[in-house]
Amino acid sequence: MIEQIIIAICGVSSVWLSQDTRPGLRRWACIFGIIAQPAWLYATIKAGQWGIVLLTFVYTAGWARGVWHYWLKGRTA
Repeated sequence: MIEQIIIAICGVSSVWLSQDTRPGLRRWACIFGIIAQPAWLYATIKAGQWGIVLLTFVYTAGWARGVWHYWLKGRTA
C-alpha cells in the first residue's frame, strides 16, 4: 500500500513538473521520478510483473539521466 502512495505522489509530481515552463521547477521532475523507482520495483516484483520490472530499469536510467543533466553535470571536476 505505501508503495502505491509513493508511486502516485512522485509519479504525478514528476510528470507535472516535467512539463513546467520554468527550468527551476522542471529540474525537480527527475528527482521525484527517481524517488518513485524503488517503489515501482518493489510493487512489480511483488506482483510478478516481469515486463514492468524491466521497464522500471529503463525508466530509472531515464530519470538518472535527468539527475545527471540538471543536478550533477558541471558540478564535477
